[in-house]
Amino acid sequence: MQLFYQPDIQNGVHFLYEEESRHCIKVLRKTSNDIINITNGKGLFFTARITQPDFRKCGFDIIDIIREPQKNYSIHISIAPVKNMDRTAWFVEKSVELGIDRISFIRCANSERATLKTKRLDNKIISAIKQSVRATVPAISPLIDFEEFIKSLVESHEMKFIALVDDKNPPLLFKAAIPGKNYCVMIGPEGGFTEKEVMLAVDGDFRKVSLGKYRLRTETAGIAACHMLNLVNE
Repeated sequence: MQLFYQPDIQNGVHFLYEEESRHCIKVLRKTSNDIINITNGKGLFFTARITQPDFRKCGFDIIDIIREPQKNYSIHISIAPVKNMDRTAWFVEKSVELGIDRISFIRCANSERATLKTKRLDNKIISAIKQSVRATVPAISPLIDFEEFIKSLVESHEMKFIALVDDKNPPLLFKAAIPGKNYCVMIGPEGGFTEKEVMLAVDGDFRKVSLGKYRLRTETAGIAACHMLNLVNE
C-alpha cells in the first residue's frame, strides 16, 4: 500500500502538501477520483478520493477512517548518537521501520557527539512510517545527559535494560525480556558505558543484558535490540 502523510488532516486540511502532492501526481500519475491512503502520524489511516490532481496541492475527500491496531507492548531505545550523523539517521530510519515507539538520545562520558539536532531526522522518520505502513510517528526526545535520563524515566517502563559487552556474560536480551511489557533499552557509545554509568543504571533498576557474542556498532546494537523485542512478542 502506498501511504501519504498529512499531519493536519483532522484540522480540515484536505490536501497534500507540495512534496507529497508532487510524488502523488507527477511520479505515481494519480488523477481525479483515484483512491489514495493517508496517515496523520497520530494513529489513523484515511482512505481518500482525489478531487484536485494538482502536483502542488493535491486535494481529496475522505472516504473512510481506520485506527491503527494497538500493540500490547512498547519499545523505547535510548542511545548515544555517534559522530557520523548519517549512521545515527540510519538507526532512526530502520528502527522506525521495525516498529519502535520512542527514541531518546543520551550523552555519556564516552560520547563522540555533544550536540544533536533532532529536527534533521524528521524526514527520515516520515519516510520510514510510510515505507512500513505505520500510522503513528514515534516520539523522539532530544539529547540528554545520562544521569538526567535515568532520573527522568517514568514508571510505565516495566522492563529496563542496559546492553553491555561483559565478560560476566549477562543474559541475552531475547531471553530476559518478557512478552507484553513496556521496554527501555540503553545503548552506549562506541567507547562503551563507564563503570559509574553501569552502576547508576543498575541502581535505577536497569538489568544488564547482552545482544550477542559479537561487538556491535552503536547503531547496529540499537537495531538488534529493537528486533529482538519484536521477536519476543511474535
